[in-house]
This record gives sequence, structure tokens and C-alpha cells, in this order.
Amino acid sequence: MRRRYISFFAFCLLFVSASAQTLEQAKAFYQKKQYEKAKPVFKKFVKSQPANGNYNLWYGVCCLETGEPDVALKHLEMAVKKRIPSGQLYLARTYNDLYRFEDAIKCYEEYITELSKRKRPTAEAERLLEKSKTNFRMLKGIEEVCIIDSIVVDKEHFLEAYKISPESGKLFMYNDFFKKKEEVEATVYETELGTKIYYGERQPDGKLSILSCNKMQGEWGKGNLLPGSINDSINANYPYVLTDGATIYYAADGENSMGGYDIFVTRYNTNTNTYLAPENVGMPFNSPYNDYMFVIDEFNNLGWFASDRYQPKGKVCIYIFVPNSSKRVYNYEGMDPKKAVRLAQIHSLKESWTDTNVVSDAKHRLQAIANEKPQAERTNDFEFIINDQITYYQWNDFKSPQAKELFGKYRQLEKNYRQQHNKLEEQRSWYSRAKDVDRKKLAPAILDLEKQVQQLSKEVERAAIEARNTEIKNLKNR
Repeated sequence: MRRRYISFFAFCLLFVSASAQTLEQAKAFYQKKQYEKAKPVFKKFVKSQPANGNYNLWYGVCCLETGEPDVALKHLEMAVKKRIPSGQLYLARTYNDLYRFEDAIKCYEEYITELSKRKRPTAEAERLLEKSKTNFRMLKGIEEVCIIDSIVVDKEHFLEAYKISPESGKLFMYNDFFKKKEEVEATVYETELGTKIYYGERQPDGKLSILSCNKMQGEWGKGNLLPGSINDSINANYPYVLTDGATIYYAADGENSMGGYDIFVTRYNTNTNTYLAPENVGMPFNSPYNDYMFVIDEFNNLGWFASDRYQPKGKVCIYIFVPNSSKRVYNYEGMDPKKAVRLAQIHSLKESWTDTNVVSDAKHRLQAIANEKPQAERTNDFEFIINDQITYYQWNDFKSPQAKELFGKYRQLEKNYRQQHNKLEEQRSWYSRAKDVDRKKLAPAILDLEKQVQQLSKEVERAAIEARNTEIKNLKNR
């Protein structure tokens, strides 16, 4: 009987010890910021004691850090109600991630007041307060952009979702391009002609910065850091350059970002040999999460960007949109604030659709790109008729260097024509659904653009004839 009693007592001790060890283990994971591992245990404890302030704090923080701010909210509100230290800080962050920026501002201000009373440092809380104020200003300027599709993919191979045209260059993961063993979470953009690359690379101080590199005589030269303030952030990465060679989109996680990586744009100034002050592209492209790899295929008038907002670890969402020729913003003051938040969050793609024809046309273009063979499988670079008997399909088909150069100018003019034509169609669509007051403002710009498109059409035709005739003349003299 005594032996059974001892065995039962030992079992009880083991059970208590195991329970205590589980909680301690969860707290250890929490301290190491391994929130995914700690979360199930805290969830169990908070369920058994829903009024426990510490359990609510720990579980709420785990939810916040693993992309579930909506779940975290009530638990962190309970932690604040129970006056748990640091509860206000995490609650303010949660409000910020849920786009409740006014609530976040109020919460940060209360937290800073509390820190000041206790004579604790306030610098970090003040920085986060200013970020929420900036985010609130951005919410009032959400860009009206048509987002036609979204795809959730593995982050490791996310560039495979970018189906851009050869005219827009090529995208590579850093390790794939440079064949390096060290894992570097960066990308490489190569121009259409394959003579220049822009890429993110780890620097001696541990930061990621953007460099460019030229190809000379078939070999890549030494990379050079881009000039100006592009690399002033903590990290700068994911570059993409438009066909003008001057406009660059990239991602950075410095003070001017909403949270994590934000997408920025700037232009190269040839007069000063540097880049202009970068501009945050704003919402809905940017969010309190990581947003990056902003790409515009000018040839097909489609755009892509990546975001890990509300995605599990290791996954990223690729959004596909129709680029605007000029920025237009929603009337924040004239709409329901909840709708503004949904538009900023990209809560529903269809809420961004104001013209079904624009959506339909864009989806057809996207489908056409998806159906194209990869560049490596293509046998033809283009199709250019010389005469009734001769058609060129590759650059090497040209016999005359002068004709080849003229054909290059023709291709660039044709690209410019397509871009301006797409811009004109977009403005016409905008005009068709605008109010009478706005139509009067749009009409002169549309008329002027129509003249430009007509002029470009004539220039394209003349350039094709000049290249064709130069090649024919060369063939006759051979």
C-alpha cells in the first residue's frame, strides 16, 4: 500500500513538473522570439485563465508577430486593461497593423506619457508614434489602381510569378545569377540588351545595398554602389529600372517606410550624376508589412509587386495591377473610412475595379504572356519584313550595320508608341466615367496625347521604312 502511495505521489509530481516545464519552455521560446513555437502553449493557458494579464500579453504578442493582428487585438486590450507593462506598446503596434492609425497614435501617446512618469527612455516609442502619424497621412492618399489578380507563392521562388516581356529585361534571384553558395536574400535586374545589371548585395557592415554593374567585352565589371540617398536606409534591395534607364523602383526598410520593406521610386539626374530624393509610392502598394519587387512591364502595360501582408512564414502574395500613367488618389474625405482601409489593405480585388473593360483587357494580356514560350525556347526575337521574299527574325539577320542601328531606333519608337497608346486608352476610359467637371479638365490633356500618338505612329512608320530601305540597298550592292 505504501509503495502504491509513493508511486501515485511521484506521478503527481511528474505531472505538475511537466505542466510547469511546458509554460517555462513557452516563455523561453518567447524570449528567443520563436513565437510560432510558443503560441500553442500560451493559447492553452489563456483559454484556461482568460483574465490573466500576462497570458493575454504573451499570446497576443505571439499572434501579432506571426501575422495575426486581428486575433492579437482582444488579448492585448485585456493585457492593457490589467496594466501589464509593455502592453500598450504591443497594442499600439496591433492597431497600426490593422490600419487603425488614430487608435495607434493615441495608444503610443499614452504609452510615452507613462514612460515619462517612470523616467524611462521614450525615443523608440516616439519613433513608432511618428511612423503611425505618417501612415495615417498615407491612408488619406490611397492610389486608385486596378489590381487584376493575386497569387500566393513560396518566397524562395517568388520571381517565377513575374511574367514580364523580354523588352522589360530579366529578373533573377541573387544566388542563381552569381552562382554563390552563401544565401543572400536579394534580386538582380538585367536590362533588355543584357549590358547592365542592378542588384542588392550584402555589405561589410551587414546592410543590403543596391549596386550596378556594366558588361564589357562579354565580362561583368566591378559593381558600384548607386549614388545619392538610395542606400541610406537600413537595407535597400529589389531594384527594377524602367526602359528610360533613369527611373528606378526598389524596396527599403528605413525611417520612411510604413513597416518592414516599403517600395520607393526615384530618378537619375544626369546633371548632378546622382538620384533624386526617393519617394514612397504609398498605399495600397505599401503596408505595415514587407512590400517589395515592384515591376512595371511597359510593353504589356502590367505591373507586379510582392507583399507578405497576412501571409504565413515562407509565403508571399504577388499582386498584378494595371499601372497608371499619372497618379490618381481616392477621395478619402468623401468615403466611408472602413472602405478606405479595405482599399489600402487590398481586402478585395474587385473593390479596385472601376472599369470592367480595363480588367478584361489586362487579363487577356496577362494570359497571352503566360502562354508565351520562355525566352530560352524561342527561335525568333521578332518578325520584320524586308520585302516580299525576305523576313528577318533575329538581330544577326541584318547584313548592314547601319540598317541594324536604324532598326534598333525603330524598335524604341514602336515601344514608345505602345506606351503612349496605352496611356491614351487609359485616359479615355477614365474620361468616360468621370464627372462633367473632371471631364473639362481631362479633355485638353487627352487631345494633346492624341496628337502625340498620331505623330509617334508616323515616326514609327518612317523609321521602319528607313531601316528596310537601308538593308535592301545594302543587299543590292553585295
